[in-house]
Amino acid sequence: MRTLAAFVFPGFETLDYFGPIEMLGGLTEEIEVITVAQGCDPVASIHGQKIVIDKKLSEKDDYDLVLIPGGDSALIEGQDEEVLEWIRNVSVKADRVMSVCTGTILVGMSGVLDGRSATTNKKDFTNTVHLAPKVDWVKEARWVEDGKFFTSSGVSAGMDMALAALADLYGNEVAEEMAISCEYDWHKDPNWDPFAKLAGLV
Repeated sequence: MRTLAAFVFPGFETLDYFGPIEMLGGLTEEIEVITVAQGCDPVASIHGQKIVIDKKLSEKDDYDLVLIPGGDSALIEGQDEEVLEWIRNVSVKADRVMSVCTGTILVGMSGVLDGRSATTNKKDFTNTVHLAPKVDWVKEARWVEDGKFFTSSGVSAGMDMALAALADLYGNEVAEEMAISCEYDWHKDPNWDPFAKLAGLV
C-alpha cells in the first residue's frame, strides 16, 4: 500500500485535484489517498466545494506519492514558507511527485525542480514561469517526466499525467484499464499539446 499526499489550499482548481485522484485513487488496494492542508478545517476549491482534511502539513512529510494541484491561489501559497518547506521535505522522501497546472509553479518556487524539465498551464505560462527561473520550462508538452517528478499542463492534462505516473508505477496495462473504467480518452503522447500553439508559445 502506497500513501498519496494530495495537497489542497483555498481556491485549488477542482479538476486539478479530483481528475488525478479519480485515476490514482481507483487502485483502492494499492494507494491510500490522504488529503493534506495547512490547517484542520475543510478547504474550499475555486468552485466552492469543501473537502475534509486528513492531515496537516505539520503532522507528516513522509509519503510515497505526492499530488499538488494548481489554481490561481497556488501562487499565493508560494509565498508561504511553511508550504514551501513541506514541499521540499516531502519531495525528498517521496517516490513520485506530481503537479498540475500552476501547482507546478508552486513546486518550482520551492526549488525542488531547479535544473529539471517541467511544464505548466499554457494560458498563464509567460506570466508565471519567471517565478521559478531555474526550472527548464517546456513550452510544448501535455506533461513532462523528469526523474521522480511528473508535471502537467493545465487542468484536464493532470489526468493524462496521472495515468502516465500510474503506468510508471504499476504498468501500462493497469493504466489502460483505469482509463477505460473511467471512459476516458487517454492522451498517451506527452508531446501532444495543441494549447501551446493557441497560447502563442510555439
